[in-house]
Amino acid sequence: MALLYERNSLQEARPMTDPTHLASLMCSRLCHDLLSPVGGMTNGVELLADETDPMMREQCIDLLGQGARRTATKLRFFRLAFGAAGGFDAQLPIADVKELIDALAAEGRDIRVEWTIGVDGLPKAAVKVLLNFGLLAIEALPRGGTVTVAVEDSGSAHEIAVRAEGMRIAFDAEVGEALDGRIPLESLNAHTAPAELIRLVAQGCGGGLQHAKSDNALVLGAILPHGSGMSAADA
Repeated sequence: MALLYERNSLQEARPMTDPTHLASLMCSRLCHDLLSPVGGMTNGVELLADETDPMMREQCIDLLGQGARRTATKLRFFRLAFGAAGGFDAQLPIADVKELIDALAAEGRDIRVEWTIGVDGLPKAAVKVLLNFGLLAIEALPRGGTVTVAVEDSGSAHEIAVRAEGMRIAFDAEVGEALDGRIPLESLNAHTAPAELIRLVAQGCGGGLQHAKSDNALVLGAILPHGSGMSAADA
C-alpha cells in the first residue's frame, strides 16, 4: 500500500487533551449528529397524530421508518467510532466495520465505497481510526463521489488509507490541524474533537496519521504499530 508518508514522518507526541473536556466535546458532537434524524421522527409523530388521510398517514409512517433506520445506523457507527464497544484490545471482524461504513455512506448523496482489504479483523484502535477516516471521507463528499478504503497488515503495523474523490471536497482546515496535533487544545470544538480523539489513539499506539487535500480528492493515512494499547483518552 502506498501511504502518504514514511514511518519517520509520523507526528510527534503532544500533551494530552483534558479528558473531561474531550468527553464533553464528543457528547456535543453526538447530540449534533443525532438531532436531525431524531427531530425528523418527532415531527413525523406529530403529523401522524393529526393526520386522518390514509395515504398521508402511510407517508408519515414511511418517514418515521427512515428516521429510525438513520438513527440506528448512526448509533451503531458512533458506538464503535467514539465509544468503548467491543472491549479494549479486542479484535473486531473487518466485515462489521465495512458494514457500518457502507451503511453510513448509503445515507449520503450518491456515494460509492470501494474496498481493498488484506485483513480479517482489526484491533480496537485501528477500528476507531478507520471508522473516523470513513466518516471524514463521507462528509467530504457533499455532492457525491467515491470513497476508496485500503487496509493491510505489514507484519509490524496495520496500515490504513482512505481516499475520497468527487466534484467538491469539503474538509475543514481545522480538522486537518487537529489530525496533525497543531490545533491549540483550548481551541478544540465539537467539530474537531473526533480528529483529536483518533490522533490520541494513534499516538497511544506509537503510530500516527497524515492527510492531503486537493480540489477533487482527500486522502487520509495511518500507520498503527502492533503490540500497543489504546490511548487513555479512549477509555
